[in-house]
Amino acid sequence: MNQLLMRHNALSVCEQSIGFAVEKIINCYENGGKVLICGNGGSSADGEHIVGELMKGFLKSRPIPEEKRAEMLKNYSIDGEVLDKLQMGLPAISLPSIVGLNSAFCNDVSPELIYAQGVFALAKKEDVLIAISTSGNSKNVVQAVKVAKSLGITVISLTGKTGGLLKDLSTVCICVPETETYKVQELHLPVYHYICAEVEKHFFKA
Repeated sequence: MNQLLMRHNALSVCEQSIGFAVEKIINCYENGGKVLICGNGGSSADGEHIVGELMKGFLKSRPIPEEKRAEMLKNYSIDGEVLDKLQMGLPAISLPSIVGLNSAFCNDVSPELIYAQGVFALAKKEDVLIAISTSGNSKNVVQAVKVAKSLGITVISLTGKTGGLLKDLSTVCICVPETETYKVQELHLPVYHYICAEVEKHFFKA
């Protein structure tokens, strides 16, 4: 955390909430859960970025453990070179990337509920929903959070300074101290890089 705050001193006001977010995601994975992420525009792209950092090696190589390798080789005669290249992943899904579902639900039912439907269909109590909205008021993100909360799911939100509606709806709300969209997004990047690195470090020691 010290290195993050040295490079981005403005984030010192978020130190506690960032730490809580790390704890919640570690707890999620320790209990067999997964991370769901939603956002719009640049926030959607940030969600895809987070998925990339969680689902493959970020700062660590994450080789398949020998026990897992042996199990896979026993079940099927897979090429050992393939197993050398595969990496252990932390399961994460970007809800905006489910284009077929989102476009159908938007057209047939409601554009404001596209992410809410994804949460309802995919989430279980052990999961975490990461909701990204620079204003904290994006309607489809807010609805997804409301559904998540009704299902007893932990919600971590990344927002701008005020937190908007998400501030009171979320389990943890990281309100970075900016109000302009692009400036908020510039601070979201080091926040989620830090979170992903800390979670990875917890599960992959090498």
